[in-house]
Amino acid sequence: MVRKISYLTLLLAFLFLSFLANTSQLAFAKGTDNVREACKVTRYQNLCMRSLAPFSNSAGGSPSKWARAGVSVTIGEAKNVQAYLSSFKRREHLRGRDKVALLDCVETFADAIDDLHRSLNVLRRLSRSTFGTQMGDLNTWLSSALTNEDTCLDGFQGKNDRKIKSLQNKVRKVYYVTSNTLALVNKLATTGLGSMSDP
Repeated sequence: MVRKISYLTLLLAFLFLSFLANTSQLAFAKGTDNVREACKVTRYQNLCMRSLAPFSNSAGGSPSKWARAGVSVTIGEAKNVQAYLSSFKRREHLRGRDKVALLDCVETFADAIDDLHRSLNVLRRLSRSTFGTQMGDLNTWLSSALTNEDTCLDGFQGKNDRKIKSLQNKVRKVYYVTSNTLALVNKLATTGLGSMSDP
């Protein structure tokens, strides 16, 4: 009798665990579909899916939430590069044009981060009555952030030094993430007021 009860308990436990596993797999698959769908409009889709995967379930199919997630991720990436640039400036004693390029890069990244913060503030306060104006502001600020990041890259063009190449790669990644975010914001703009029903 005891053996039968133990067997039944094990069977029920196994069935319950199987149910949980299937449920989490379905949720994961749905989340993957969400981020894949959101990233379809971006230029660098693989990077978009990797960087925004943590928001798959919370953002769902909401263009406004994906745009907000995109800007948040971009701010994080940009701040990491800003810290790297500051550290690079302290460590590497550059001279001449390279020194000027690095100082310009530090300045342009600070401007880019300001533009990104302005964008996030707008996305947190979307309003039906000022939606068109807000979308225009977002486009302006994200385009400005892209220009600042591109200016940083231009300063080091043609350099073959390994450390400079590493710096360029980090800046280029932020440029790509910002480009993706602008695409997500443009999708929100074309979706229009219909997406504003999302909390």
